[in-house]
Amino acid sequence: VQLVESGGGSVQAGGSLRLSCQASGYTRNWRYMGWFRQAPGKEREGLAAILTGATSTIYAASVKGRYTISQDNTKKMVYLQMNNLSPEDTAIYYCAASTRAAVWGLSSTDFDYWGQGTQVTVS
Repeated sequence: VQLVESGGGSVQAGGSLRLSCQASGYTRNWRYMGWFRQAPGKEREGLAAILTGATSTIYAASVKGRYTISQDNTKKMVYLQMNNLSPEDTAIYYCAASTRAAVWGLSSTDFDYWGQGTQVTVS
């Protein structure tokens, strides 16, 4: 099982970026996917999650209305569209997958698989 993020980079404030996450390996037991970020000196923050094979989504208050999570199950891809970025959005962004059937949220402890992260810098 592997998750690989891409699409990070540097952007000016007010700009947009689209992150992608490619999953590989056995994924049939994954219940939902999520995006997290971690800025220097801060804890990892859950941003958005989406039920696999469904359209149900949840967002953190800090990104709701600016970020959109989506998926393409045929390609085992999850995306995070980020709009109206600000310097406060600068962080390493991680894709994650959860196999937990009884929970549905943005707590990092509920996710089982993680990507290596991609840097997003907003200036």
